[in-house]
Amino acid sequence: MRQTGSVPLTDSVRRPVGLPITLLVTGAIGLLASLALTLDKIALLENPNVQLGCNFSVLIGCSDNLNSVQGSVFGFPNPILGLVFWAAVITVGVGMLAGARFAGWFWALFSIGTAAALALVVWFIIQSIFVLRVLCPWCMVTWVVTIPVFFVVVLHTLRSEPVPAPLRRVASVGFFWIPAATLVCYVVIAVLAQVQLDVLGEFF
Repeated sequence: MRQTGSVPLTDSVRRPVGLPITLLVTGAIGLLASLALTLDKIALLENPNVQLGCNFSVLIGCSDNLNSVQGSVFGFPNPILGLVFWAAVITVGVGMLAGARFAGWFWALFSIGTAAALALVVWFIIQSIFVLRVLCPWCMVTWVVTIPVFFVVVLHTLRSEPVPAPLRRVASVGFFWIPAATLVCYVVIAVLAQVQLDVLGEFF
């Protein structure tokens, strides 16, 4: 087998690239949104009457979400969870690009973590639309990137690890449908927001 340096060419060919790049891009976007929300929360703690840059109207803004009980589910601001989660996502992406191969148990735990993140996002979407009745721009950015991360991590785990063959085949096929599935999720959220809050009426 011909080698370049000490790394076989077959290793570089087989090394996944799409998955780590997806994790890096979504992780960077999610981390930026979480950082912005964290800074906004600090600003609100310093001055409850401060006008945040993400407050565009009664319907679209960050203050109500950050000051709500839902904005501190575990007793501290939700954005702190985002900082930790997205830093982990970026770390995994960087590690994969550097050639790291993670054990099956790691992917299982990572899948559970992304599933928990999606569950929290779904819960907060429901709270934002049906209870708080206000859409937080930076929160929506987090929603946008959490959904595809969940799909890519869980399906990658199912198609790469020792699971029943039928489930592995379904995951392999499903991996190519991630963009469509993600788009469907976006459409569902947009429809719910429009029906409940008349978002378009805010602009037209």
